[in-house]
Amino acid sequence: TKGLIRKGEAIRRGIAVNRPDAGDPLDVLAKVGGLDLAGIAGAFLGGASAGVPVIIDGFISAAAALVAVRLCPVCADYMLASHVSAEPAGQMLLDALGHRAILHAGMCLGEGTGAVALFPVLDMGLAVYEQMSSFSDIKVEPYTDFKKEEALCSHS
Repeated sequence: TKGLIRKGEAIRRGIAVNRPDAGDPLDVLAKVGGLDLAGIAGAFLGGASAGVPVIIDGFISAAAALVAVRLCPVCADYMLASHVSAEPAGQMLLDALGHRAILHAGMCLGEGTGAVALFPVLDMGLAVYEQMSSFSDIKVEPYTDFKKEEALCSHS
């Protein structure tokens, strides 16, 4: 599309003019990033420092997350990817971060929608973890692998 071509040209010009050092995340951020990316990267760094998980919500926050991880690799352990952005490089960013998206809905809205959609899923997971009875609590017999039993019986 024309918009994607225009974005690509702007990125190529920015890189050609500013010549960021790809091996230095701060140099890349300073030369071709913006204050928004710097602030979001700082939020990821702060979350990791405080031991608090931070949600990656789409393309821009994934780009900022990558800056944070390149500065401090342990940050990746404190990130949750809400969804994979429909932006062409969305999956590439998550791959570079070593994360898989929890939701797959083709989103590319940029308004925090993925993070908001993730909260009910996280709430449900927490409720199951905290409140679900164990099989022994509700007197359910352990799982029996019938295929395995059949295989054993057929050899006798």
